[in-house]
Amino acid sequence: MATIGTFTRQENGAGFTGAVKTLTLNVKAKFVPSEGESERGPDFRIFAGATEFGAAWKKTARETGREYLSVKLDDPSF
Repeated sequence: MATIGTFTRQENGAGFTGAVKTLTLNVKAKFVPSEGESERGPDFRIFAGATEFGAAWKKTARETGREYLSVKLDDPSF
């Protein structure tokens, strides 16, 4: 699987900032914690400026127990 983004946890621990780069897309993006969502809803909403274009869910790897984010992006250029 290709890496199309790099992100850094914000100093206050409330989300991530970084960039998504593809052949047709190069945007700064931020992961903002979801508020009051359902149990199955995303843990983070992903924004480029004021436009929401994805979501992320906290997951734990079965074999290693390592935590990661499962990310879904929605953009016509994909």
